[in-house]
Amino acid sequence: MLPSPVAIDVRRGAVSSLGDVLADRRIATEGRIAVAVGPGQGEQIAADLDLPQCEVFRVEEGTVDAANELGRKLRSGAYEAVAGIGGGKTIDVTKFAATMAGIPMVAVATNLAHDGIASPVSSLEHEGGKPSIGVTMPIAVVIDVDYVQAAPPQLVRSGVGDVISNISAIEDWELAGRVNGEPVDGMAVTFARVAAEAVLHRPDSIESDAFLTVLAEGLVLSGMAMSVAGSSRPASGACHEILHAVTQLYPGVSNHGELAGLGTLFASFLRVRHLGWPEARMNEIRDCLLRHQLPVVPSDVGLDEEAFARAVVRAPDTRPGRFTILEHLRLSEDEIERSVADYVEAFGR
Repeated sequence: MLPSPVAIDVRRGAVSSLGDVLADRRIATEGRIAVAVGPGQGEQIAADLDLPQCEVFRVEEGTVDAANELGRKLRSGAYEAVAGIGGGKTIDVTKFAATMAGIPMVAVATNLAHDGIASPVSSLEHEGGKPSIGVTMPIAVVIDVDYVQAAPPQLVRSGVGDVISNISAIEDWELAGRVNGEPVDGMAVTFARVAAEAVLHRPDSIESDAFLTVLAEGLVLSGMAMSVAGSSRPASGACHEILHAVTQLYPGVSNHGELAGLGTLFASFLRVRHLGWPEARMNEIRDCLLRHQLPVVPSDVGLDEEAFARAVVRAPDTRPGRFTILEHLRLSEDEIERSVADYVEAFGR
């Protein structure tokens, strides 16, 4: 059986149909609904909703503690379902809380910053870092293009970097299959690859409704790929190991999708150099990142070569047990520093 949302609505004005989505008897039968909103556009959307019986909870932080607290409130209130309205943090907290409470969750995304919209994973902060925690995927997804366009452009471009990183993640998964015999799920690969390829060659930009629709659908499809795989494997490889290392070493540097795109291009550079990967394929990724004004070298996110090399050295430790190009090559610190210098020389602007 293939787990999938019962409804996916991506269009202008989609939020206006949220009441109809929540009234679906597969989601709620009596209309006792909770709404979790973030500090951004979520509160405005909640105020505009025609849901007189809903109760609104505010999510201020993307932490395990915040998710546990929301989960306790959802359990004690005997709600039938919860809608998480906002960006990635709000949706991740709500997914975790809904899983704790054993109720369905509807994701209402106000930006397209990453592929967590429909994934079975929540990335939440706690004392030990920001791990990816398995949760139940949303039962429905609503993405209103009007609200997406009102979000900061950087958040939309971030989604481009995250979905394009699927290309790198798939290469890592297939490498693990060839070298270590790790099972590779063909359906999950298909979903993840189609999501990335749909965005990779499009000439239009985030100002285009058509592009935003394709990007939104790609991010949802990427989340479904992770659900099929039962892990983040089809969407997270060396690219995400690098971004998590950067986040740990240099908190506050850039954002998830921008770092995922940067990690993807560097991992692709290593594949071209050491595995004979087609250089043309690497250049397609570079061109896509440049077209959408995303970082391609460490200085674009405020890091020097030494700092980025330090993150690459640390990257494998962020996902123990995950085999990627980094674990395969096992480069020394000196070799990594030289690779980063060569990479910057090749792609510096």
